[in-house]
Amino acid sequence: QVQLVESGGGLVQAGGSLRLSCAASGSILSITSMCWYRQAPGKQRELLAAIIGGGSTNYADFVKGRFTISRDNAKNTAYLQMNSLKPEDTAVYYCNAQIADYSGSRLGYWGQGTQVTVSS
Repeated sequence: QVQLVESGGGLVQAGGSLRLSCAASGSILSITSMCWYRQAPGKQRELLAAIIGGGSTNYADFVKGRFTISRDNAKNTAYLQMNSLKPEDTAVYYCNAQIADYSGSRLGYWGQGTQVTVSS
């Protein structure tokens, strides 16, 4: 069984920074990709950033230059460094990972989410 646990959310003033963490645990053979999404009230969940395989990254245009995704393979953990936060960044942030386990299954997993609130 595989679990993803996010942490690092909280309340921050506009212009501030937060670093989110997403730790994967359990019967993990390999992690193909790790991504960060967010969902604001009344809005669809949107993809923010992804880190794939050897470390290549992709970002949504609206976070380029402000958010940075990284990964510690030894810890099966992904991070999202968020700088210059804006009130419109307020949302629940979710981690998603594509993981192969020792049974031979390759599935997508979601964390429980972590709330980020940016005050003006």
